[in-house]
Amino acid sequence: MKMILVDGLPSAVVQADDRGLAYGDGVFRTLAMRNGIAELWPRHYVKLAADCRALEITPPQEADLQRDLAQVATHARDCALRITVTRGSGGHGYALPNTVKPRRVVTVSPLPQYPGSPAVQGVRLRYCDMRLALQPRLAGIKHLNRLENVLARAEWNDPAIAEGLLLDTADRVIEGSRSNLFLVEGQGLATPDLSQCGVAGITRDLVIEAAQKNGMQCEVTTVSTARLEAAHEIFLVNSLIGVWPVAALGWRRWTDFAVSARVRKWLDACRNPSH
Repeated sequence: MKMILVDGLPSAVVQADDRGLAYGDGVFRTLAMRNGIAELWPRHYVKLAADCRALEITPPQEADLQRDLAQVATHARDCALRITVTRGSGGHGYALPNTVKPRRVVTVSPLPQYPGSPAVQGVRLRYCDMRLALQPRLAGIKHLNRLENVLARAEWNDPAIAEGLLLDTADRVIEGSRSNLFLVEGQGLATPDLSQCGVAGITRDLVIEAAQKNGMQCEVTTVSTARLEAAHEIFLVNSLIGVWPVAALGWRRWTDFAVSARVRKWLDACRNPSH
């Protein structure tokens, strides 16, 4: 299964002067389509549009993207979607061109399959040597400049390690290379503050909201490695994996995944509000 739409048309080609290619000048979202429905689409569109505006890129019209998704659904009812918006073609150097038309690219691929039962058995993590630079202007945005994540992921090839954790230059725990992170402390949750760096994912927002709705405190805060390793539970989230409890990080082991299982039920209810 492979399908790419560029501005709504089947194509695998963008112009060589596209600013997304030249400068990483754009944003993207990754989400799941199941039974022809893009999961949590309204939230993904709102976040995509907000990220575009943060970079002073005109967001694509939601109606245009909905037509793209309808086209995808006729070919692939269950798939992973990546929606990329670049500033478009034009201009030499870093200065923004006077006239530019943003470009949207929808890439379709199979939903990832993971060995074993990571949602039940838990996964193994490692700390990455790569450090995230502090840049408040870009913090939280899923922009196209993902070299830090690429280099972090290149640090290991052991299939037993499901994810690597990224710290910032002040040695604060921020996120996974492709996921957001939560700690279970006492009766509440904590998640790293992303005001200086990192990506604020849709599923992270959902967990924070669901915790509040269900009477569980969720603190957005500074997380050290010592605090992380002292947590009662740790779990990872993103739009494709859902919730993965952590079974091992370095010397530390966890076996009780009761809270992450509860959070998974909350997220399932968000994705299937009629059930």
